[in-house]
Amino acid sequence: MSKGPITLQEAIVFFADIENCREYMTNLRWSDGKVLCPVCGSDDVAWLPNARVYKCYQKHLKNKFSLKVGTIFEDSPIGLDKWLPVMWLLTNSRNGVSSWEIHRSMGVTQKTAWFMLQRGRLAMQDEITGGKLGGPGCEIEADESFIGGKVRNMHKDRKVRAQQAGGQKGDKTIVMGILERGGTVRTKVLDNRKRHAVETQLKAHVEPGSELYTDALQSYAFIDDFNHQVIDHACEYVRGNVHTNGMENFWSCLKRTLGGTYVSVEPFHLFRYLDEQAFRFNNRGPMTDAQRFRLVMRKIVGKRLTYAELIGKEAQTSAPDAF
Repeated sequence: MSKGPITLQEAIVFFADIENCREYMTNLRWSDGKVLCPVCGSDDVAWLPNARVYKCYQKHLKNKFSLKVGTIFEDSPIGLDKWLPVMWLLTNSRNGVSSWEIHRSMGVTQKTAWFMLQRGRLAMQDEITGGKLGGPGCEIEADESFIGGKVRNMHKDRKVRAQQAGGQKGDKTIVMGILERGGTVRTKVLDNRKRHAVETQLKAHVEPGSELYTDALQSYAFIDDFNHQVIDHACEYVRGNVHTNGMENFWSCLKRTLGGTYVSVEPFHLFRYLDEQAFRFNNRGPMTDAQRFRLVMRKIVGKRLTYAELIGKEAQTSAPDAF
């Protein structure tokens, strides 16, 4: 395969050539070079350059298929020359990229750009296959945060509803985060932050015997599966190794992205933006833009999000769980 792009500028030029797109996607999906039919699994297929599709010579319906079939791009009329640069931007923009920016840059409607970004976030969703975080001697931070606009900035009617729902934190969405120091973060939208809710998530995703650090929220009290230490933020923020500054860093990055780039996010779509932020957070450090792009492109296969599912007219086929 030709050497892939290293920068965004190179990616735009590289993927403008349909042959480069085909070569890149083929190598990504079928690393041994044998293209397989998504219907019957046969390798008796050929590329039709004029139609820009593959044809399977076995006898069955839908014997022609494009590179998009079986991926998050399936049934999209947008070409790969636009899809792949959009995926590059979404993956590597530190504070995210808005649908309006994609609309202006790629020449698609804002609605189309929003749908493209939501499909991209589905690819960024982690499949939890590595078991629980931590273990004896490993340090884990757990914290929760409220996501939503400031009550004082709301319209009068919404401000009243928010205050009735719970004062200055009413009408906000609760998100819990669990961070393994030096490792990865996992997030989850919660209905509440009572003991049962936070304890259930901790026991499901943290190995017993881990060093657990939390703030002084009473919901964390009496959780006995971990070596639990508490930092009371009313008195101090750090006591030796006891702090939740790693999670606070993640919340800071997340809220800067939500408030500065996306501005307004509906609660029922929030888990998608958590997936996006967690992906970038977990793949930060020495990884290059090209490596990060290739990593997310390996995750586009076998996932599908239709517009009807996105707006709630159909049941979603992919579980909306970042945990």
